[in-house]
Amino acid sequence: MLSNNQLKLLVSLQQKKYRQKYRKFIVEGEKLVGELLLQKTFQTEALFGTERWADANVALAPYFLQKFNAVTEPELKKISALTTPNQVLALVQMPDTEPIPVFPRTGFHFFLDGLRDPGNLGAVLRVADWFGMSWVCCAPDTADLYNPKTVQASMGAVLRVKSLECSLPELLAANPNMPVLGAVMDGENLFQTLLPANGIVVIGNEGAGIRPEVAQLLTRHITIPRAPDGHAESLNAAVAAGIIAAWVYAASSS
Repeated sequence: MLSNNQLKLLVSLQQKKYRQKYRKFIVEGEKLVGELLLQKTFQTEALFGTERWADANVALAPYFLQKFNAVTEPELKKISALTTPNQVLALVQMPDTEPIPVFPRTGFHFFLDGLRDPGNLGAVLRVADWFGMSWVCCAPDTADLYNPKTVQASMGAVLRVKSLECSLPELLAANPNMPVLGAVMDGENLFQTLLPANGIVVIGNEGAGIRPEVAQLLTRHITIPRAPDGHAESLNAAVAAGIIAAWVYAASSS
């Protein structure tokens, strides 16, 4: 049975200001909740699910038994951010803020300069997870890492890839002399340039691209060349991030 206080809290967490106020967010769906229960970075405070989900996940019972709240499907619909609610929803505590990382001498990491679409942010997290990029750093005006749409689009990557909010100057202060590659329209051909062994890859805003003050900090300007018979004006930011991540991964592995 869902109490009024629980209902108000869970519904409020669909808004960023309340996620920040309470330092909590929501994870929905059988697959994501299953991953959540088995990892150690994020603390699950409570689970709200159907009896059918609980019966089908007896193997996970030791991880959720003390935190499980049985709810009906109509109750689940009231607290879900999904158009079609799944069978289970978790209330999760945000982890402590990570210190600005010192990156190793090999490997690449993303810096997102004002990416606004939470779906794009989730997709970039998923790309980073696929290619073993351990950090995604976000400018303060980037979409919220714990927006329900970000969490869903990440397909669990938000639970695995380290992330934090910071400015690029702050990141470079902890990593002086690190190459900074920016995805722009008129840079070097990504597929013909010699890449460094490590670096920060900057992905800009979906419409405006990389802002001028961040562009001044780039050490390399790279572009994904359009085919001669291609007509698209630009690539989706997350798609561009995926292509760049694939190429730098291939180059560093060869």
